[in-house]
Amino acid sequence: MAENVHAVNDSDFQAEVIDASKTQPVMVDFWADWCRPCHMLAPTVAEIADDYSGKLKVVKLNVDENMNAPGRFNIRGIPTLLIFKGGQVADQIVGAVPKDQITKVLARHLS
Repeated sequence: MAENVHAVNDSDFQAEVIDASKTQPVMVDFWADWCRPCHMLAPTVAEIADDYSGKLKVVKLNVDENMNAPGRFNIRGIPTLLIFKGGQVADQIVGAVPKDQITKVLARHLS
């Protein structure tokens, strides 16, 4: 996993994502090991984590190992990126989309 991307799980999701998003936006990459599009998106997620270091926290959550958070946020397909801001879901991106599409969405949430 990239240096600026950390794994989270159901037990630390509240602190690492919800609470952390009250001080800076957090992007969560919901993924699974068997998901080919998830692996295709991973380098892009790592690049974004590097590009926005200090402005955006980027984490990954494995949906096979953690069932609560994906259920709580109605994750129906992966990869899904959720952007949290102020303790709430601010945006959602579904699928292995190009980097510029992700950065356009992020621009709306980064001041």
